[in-house]
Amino acid sequence: MKWLAVVLAATWSGVALAQSTAILFVGNSYTFGRVDPVMSYNAVNVDDMTRPRPDLPGAPFTDMTGTNPWEPHPWGGVPGIFKQLTVEAGLDYAVSLSTRNAASLRGHFLNTANANWDLRGNIAARKWDVVVLQEQSDAALPPGRGKNANLPQFRLYADKIENFIHVGAAESYRESQVYAALYGSTAGCVAAGGTASSCSNNALRTIPANPNANPAAKVYLIQTWARPDMVFPHLATVADANYPTVPDGRPIVDTSDPNHPNGYAATLYYAGDGLAAMTRDLHASFYDKASANPNFAGVAPVGDAFQRAVDSGFAMRDGFYDSSGVYALPSPQDPSNLWWYDYLHASRYGSYLSALVLFGTITNLDPWSFGASERAAADLGIAPGDAVRLQRIASDQLVAAGITLTRIACLHANPRAATFERTRDCAKP
Repeated sequence: MKWLAVVLAATWSGVALAQSTAILFVGNSYTFGRVDPVMSYNAVNVDDMTRPRPDLPGAPFTDMTGTNPWEPHPWGGVPGIFKQLTVEAGLDYAVSLSTRNAASLRGHFLNTANANWDLRGNIAARKWDVVVLQEQSDAALPPGRGKNANLPQFRLYADKIENFIHVGAAESYRESQVYAALYGSTAGCVAAGGTASSCSNNALRTIPANPNANPAAKVYLIQTWARPDMVFPHLATVADANYPTVPDGRPIVDTSDPNHPNGYAATLYYAGDGLAAMTRDLHASFYDKASANPNFAGVAPVGDAFQRAVDSGFAMRDGFYDSSGVYALPSPQDPSNLWWYDYLHASRYGSYLSALVLFGTITNLDPWSFGASERAAADLGIAPGDAVRLQRIASDQLVAAGITLTRIACLHANPRAATFERTRDCAKP
């Protein structure tokens, strides 16, 4: 593979870079992958900025209160997969991630985790060339369509982080006043999908300047995916805390309510509407935000790619829970499952698809170029045929989204051509 990177760098001036492209992934467990093999994937080659850092002044990120023992740092996650793809494509990206469980964009900007976790400081830590923003899974949904649905909050803090990256001026504000200016009143904010508490929050927020603001940075939004656990009837679950006997905190039925010793039905938000309806709502929220603020470089259509995989028959569309309402483990004859056992987080297949879409969105290179021998897929235990199908799904979704793609020479036969002949320039010396 090393000779390939050399050939690409020497023969394709459009790809060769004078210096590393600094990219930051801002997100949550969707970003760091939640569970192995994705969570720790390629961690040695990315900078997990929320790993314990006793070597730094103030010892940031050493207070791990509230974190889960089954999610040890350092994390690689989707950024680790993205890094591996860039290496195979002959690109030089310096990849960092700033993530925590259930983090919203508001949480990152206001540092709501705890005083020891300076998530906003990670964004201001250096002059980034690219920043990718992952919102909390259901925060960008319409009113009443998710436990954390809060469209005004998503819109406000997507814009605030974008401005912090590009301009970086210090500011002080009260959310209640900002929302009233945007929606006419607190009631108008609530009608738009905010909660009464968030729309009326009168706390003074004081944000210092970003010394590393970069007007030229490309800032992308990730369109999140639909969640089977919000669509299909099942019993409510909690993570199995019996660690390390259960090493991954997989879901078990929640029997903590004495009125329901055998469990109780989970709250659903898209029952009868399906995954596709949830995907459409998420698509609308993210693309509307990017359209309303042209300072965003674009949207990575990860959620649409998940739906495309379902619609094509590659991925499971139902059968996530058994007749008793307990999650069902996939059987060998089932289609591939894009979701992990909690039917919220992505499986290795879903995380790989996410990384492929991000790769194509950010580099404008066709992820279908990698082919059956792609390294990250093999490392994750994804069969070559499945890897190629996921690459094609990602490629087709990117084209459908209007993203111009260029085939990576030499990696794989041109997937959009009837025939392909390997040129002498691509031959291994």
